[in-house]
Amino acid sequence: MLSDDKIAFLTQIAKALAGQFGTNCEIVLHKISGENIENTIVSIENGHVSSRKIGDGPSQVVLEAIKKKPAELEDHVNYLTRTHDGKILKSSTVYFKNDDGSLDCIFAINYDITSLIAAETTIASFISTKEAEVESEPGYIPQNINELLADLIDESVKLVGKPVALMTKEDKIRCVQFLNDKGAFLVTKSGDKIANFFNISKYTLYNYIDAK
Repeated sequence: MLSDDKIAFLTQIAKALAGQFGTNCEIVLHKISGENIENTIVSIENGHVSSRKIGDGPSQVVLEAIKKKPAELEDHVNYLTRTHDGKILKSSTVYFKNDDGSLDCIFAINYDITSLIAAETTIASFISTKEAEVESEPGYIPQNINELLADLIDESVKLVGKPVALMTKEDKIRCVQFLNDKGAFLVTKSGDKIANFFNISKYTLYNYIDAK
């Protein structure tokens, strides 16, 4: 259980990191429990980077972590994410666990490198003689939980590569199981929204989740 003392200690560390690296460095502490899946943020520094505040919900990375078994979680350092308004962030995620091995909290660092990438592109045009390789799509940090759910649904449709109206039963099963793996069903009333989106009943939806 995440204690007030632990929150205070990690908040102190967050303030030091944010002070050291400036206003482009966002530090977020997510408290993980069964009751607060849509309000995980208990501490945040430089929240303007992702337009979030205390009481807001999880990012895609956090939602996936909650879905996984705690033993499978390993700290994820130095990867790219993006915000709802297009900023590119260099991120690191650290998982803290309880004595029993369950996930207690998630400490995340998100540094806005958007302007640095623009500068790099300008410099590259002077020193490069061939096109740069296109990087893979970064992860996603939403402004709120509904935006995250909508983005995950959109990802599932892109995975299949056809609109819902043209999807077969197997296509919809693939989409639903992708959403389940990503932790989408942890969001309150997500089942209703997903069932309506794919034009299936709630009964069918849960059958698709368990389909082999």
